[in-house]
Amino acid sequence: MELRPTAVNRAANAGLGLVPGVLACVEGVRATGAADRATAGVIAALCAVIAVRGYRVGVRCAAGRLTVRGWLWTRTIERDRITAVTGFPAVRWTAPSGRRRWTPVGAFVGNEGELAGVRRRKRDNRAALRRWAAGKGA
Repeated sequence: MELRPTAVNRAANAGLGLVPGVLACVEGVRATGAADRATAGVIAALCAVIAVRGYRVGVRCAAGRLTVRGWLWTRTIERDRITAVTGFPAVRWTAPSGRRRWTPVGAFVGNEGELAGVRRRKRDNRAALRRWAAGKGA
């Protein structure tokens, strides 16, 4: 089961990397020095990574494993290690070492200013994640 934000939300997330990436490319073309071009290239590459990760943020629940794709990292957690899904939302879980961990699910964080459809999708995704973590879903 894939839990993702709405298409509009995903496009906006990607835009956070695309817009500065395009600007970096423009500056790289306009730059006269090799160091400036190299810097613009590195920035454009980092922006591309952010754009792709922003588009792909979400959660996959499959085969007893939860994979949380965030802006900076991806974490896979075994369902039997999950202790709670908080209202933030975040997944509380216990590592094999016994250490208690906390993994935020940024894709489903609500905001008062968002469109009703976006807010509803995030709420539904949080509910589906809680059901899955409790063993009642896919």
